[in-house]
Amino acid sequence: MPLTATSLLCFLVAINITSFCQFWYDKHAARSGWRRIRERTLLQSAFFGGSIGAMAGRHVFRHKTRKEPFRTHLILIVLFQMIVSVACAIFASGTLDALASLF
Repeated sequence: MPLTATSLLCFLVAINITSFCQFWYDKHAARSGWRRIRERTLLQSAFFGGSIGAMAGRHVFRHKTRKEPFRTHLILIVLFQMIVSVACAIFASGTLDALASLF
């Protein structure tokens, strides 16, 4: 099954909603004394496409805003995704071929 823009968009929406809800639940669990979500799980959700939801949840619920190294890892994930997105956009637009022809 080929990857389409629609299926990619649906996946990104779903993973970002999931990440946002994970931050809500983890904050609620922390206040209630319930079992928490592992930091590794929160970071994995962000890494696999849910970084916008993770950053939004972190901000809205004021959750894990000072926690190191979690904060640094999340920022690095966002930066990595931005770099990959820009590289994909350049490659897809053919700009890379135009730059290569200059040299």
